[in-house]
Amino acid sequence: MPPEANGEEGFWPAGFSSGAVDASIRYGRNDLMILLGDVPASTAAVFTTNLCCAAPVIVSRNHLEKTSGRMRAVVCNSGNANAATGEKGMNDARAMAEAVASDFGLKPDEVVVASTGVIGQLLPMEKVIGGISSLPLVLQRESCLDAAGAIMTTDTFPKFFTLDVELSAGKCRLSGIAKGSGMISPDMATMLAFMTTDAKISSDLLKRALEHANRNSFNAITVDGDTSTNDMALVMASGFGLEILPESEDFVLFCDALEALATFLAKLIVIDGEGATKLVGITVEGAASQRDAELAARTIAQSSLVKTAIHGEDANWGRIIAAAGRSGAVFNQEELELHFNGLCILKPSFIADFSEEEAAAIMSEKAYDITLRLGNGPGRATIWTCDLSKEYVEINGSYRS
Repeated sequence: MPPEANGEEGFWPAGFSSGAVDASIRYGRNDLMILLGDVPASTAAVFTTNLCCAAPVIVSRNHLEKTSGRMRAVVCNSGNANAATGEKGMNDARAMAEAVASDFGLKPDEVVVASTGVIGQLLPMEKVIGGISSLPLVLQRESCLDAAGAIMTTDTFPKFFTLDVELSAGKCRLSGIAKGSGMISPDMATMLAFMTTDAKISSDLLKRALEHANRNSFNAITVDGDTSTNDMALVMASGFGLEILPESEDFVLFCDALEALATFLAKLIVIDGEGATKLVGITVEGAASQRDAELAARTIAQSSLVKTAIHGEDANWGRIIAAAGRSGAVFNQEELELHFNGLCILKPSFIADFSEEEAAAIMSEKAYDITLRLGNGPGRATIWTCDLSKEYVEINGSYRS
């Protein structure tokens, strides 16, 4: 029974619940979760473009195609990516869907499977199947904390958010959880995001909304420039709430709300970047085209030299313009203008007359913006990034141990 029908008020929109258990896969904490729909839900997803994609990605893509985007559940484990595991890994991913279907009275094709963790190791399937059998006992609507915690790997905190958007006939709820800390430079679109809504919306329309939201959120972040084998962003709509029609004002509002939810979760991922201490928005404007702006912003955001300067709180503007120059974006270098928050660092014709003390004060903050103007064109893009610290090396130098 949905929350509205019985007076409950919880994290998840009407029609959804979640739960998690400790299946002893790797961490000694909750490492297996389910997100369950009361009825078949309109579902849209975007997946990694990495050619070395994991077995759960392949299986989930196939399931979405078979059901025309009508799914009932997401099952996800952490600690093991089930990637680069051959036919055995494919069979294990299918077995996870079959076990969920058996224990919850679903069809295997109605289950999305996700995994995150170490690449190249087989899942301990006896533990996974045993954990799945315990999931029906731990379902809850009011909280997502157990589920959000169960999908973490090197994350230091669970990532979740919920919001209500006012539509023409009332409110619509959107809620989601995510994980990610390292191997973050999604291109779908390790990074996972599972979002839900009570809206009544077709799978095709939901796909349009997700692709719009994904471009400016999960695909606009970077921690280390690496695209995972397991990246997945998904949204499910129970249909228990207000109907969203194509080309309506409500659809525009819904798209904006979904983008806001995804952007909040995406920023949490960057904030929690492995070893990160700062969140920095890299904005490129005045570019000749949108593509040029995106090329320059992403190259700057992923530059190891820029990221180490951010960590060292050094206003080394030369690294920023050098990164833009190799990005493939077309511009006249004499027109470059650079700002840190409101402080002008570089004026056209390479005039760098600024206070190093003021720049250092800005860079000492936990979050700030860097804006590079390439010229007077219409192109504009923002990529969120973090600093690169010694701790990142320490975490990833011993990830498998």
